Amino acid sequence: MSSPPARSLHDLGFSELVAVLAADGVILHHAKVLWRTLHGEGELNLAGRAFLPPLKRWVEKSVGEGKAFFLDAPEVVDEIHSSDGLTRKFLLRLRDGQTIETVLMGYQGRQTVCVSTQAGCAMGCVFCATGQMGFVRHLRPGEIVAQVLHARRVLKTIDPKKRLRNMVLMGMGEPLHNYDSVMLALETISDRRGPGIGPTKIAISTVGVVPSILRLAEEQRPYRLAVSLHGSTEEERAALVPASKRWSLAMLIDACRKYGEITGKRIFFEWTLIAGKNDSPETARRLVELLRGIDAHINLIPLNPTGGFAGTQSESGHEFQKILIAGGFPCTFRQRRGIDVAAGCGMLKAEKRARTGCGL
Repeated sequence: MSSPPARSLHDLGFSELVAVLAADGVILHHAKVLWRTLHGEGELNLAGRAFLPPLKRWVEKSVGEGKAFFLDAPEVVDEIHSSDGLTRKFLLRLRDGQTIETVLMGYQGRQTVCVSTQAGCAMGCVFCATGQMGFVRHLRPGEIVAQVLHARRVLKTIDPKKRLRNMVLMGMGEPLHNYDSVMLALETISDRRGPGIGPTKIAISTVGVVPSILRLAEEQRPYRLAVSLHGSTEEERAALVPASKRWSLAMLIDACRKYGEITGKRIFFEWTLIAGKNDSPETARRLVELLRGIDAHINLIPLNPTGGFAGTQSESGHEFQKILIAGGFPCTFRQRRGIDVAAGCGMLKAEKRARTGCGL
């Protein structure tokens, strides 16, 4: 009989890790030490740690190539830094050779990591570099957690006093298309014994996977919800977001209303301003009426140019913002980070692919 396939220790939640060790006679105390070592310290060299004998024996027997468990330690394929020194973007290679992007962004008083949840994306948004690649596979929980641990290790080398306090799931992929793995990963990432990023400091961005938005509400998940809207009519949105053919704008807005009613939470609506597509005053006025009655904050995002689409000129963008504010909605421009380092979703991978000619 063949052995079961190896698993990543980073895939395991705390209770499952406790159960795995208990099955081998290793008590709770050692499970807590291992969890803290993996997730609190981000250690990758377990064999070199001076664990007490029961845990040391278990690690020697169970962790490593050819054994029951491995660690998720993605390889850095490429790393680029913004000219202002505030943004670092990493192209990371996973165990099967797939590559994903992770971005570490510095703001006044906080450090934020932007992580990927899929290799590629099935949503097909026409202005998104990842959407133009197509879908390859979902990431496992450990592959999501590993991005956060990587960012923390990098941040520690930059300034040991700085802490990673915020996280956005706005990298490659649609988080709510990979719901179960994302939720398992977030439980680990928000664990105080581990990375300890507070749930209210974690934002999940979705293009509008309606069943998962409703599930988030029903399960009372504590994270912030950000909905990428981009269109104020069915036709306008369908031209930019193919997923709207499955979940219409009307269905999405209805789900958002239900989410607000169930959770009492504000929804952040993301609006990428695309010149000549969705940046007119008429569109802004329609958006005001569309969101009427929803506790909403609208983030306006200047497009990182890709696939023949251009970002809105600042004058048009500010006029759009004025109309939304006059309509009663808090509305801000998202601070741009890393425009000179291909910070838009999927852009570094796309550029690397173009330069090298390899599939990555």
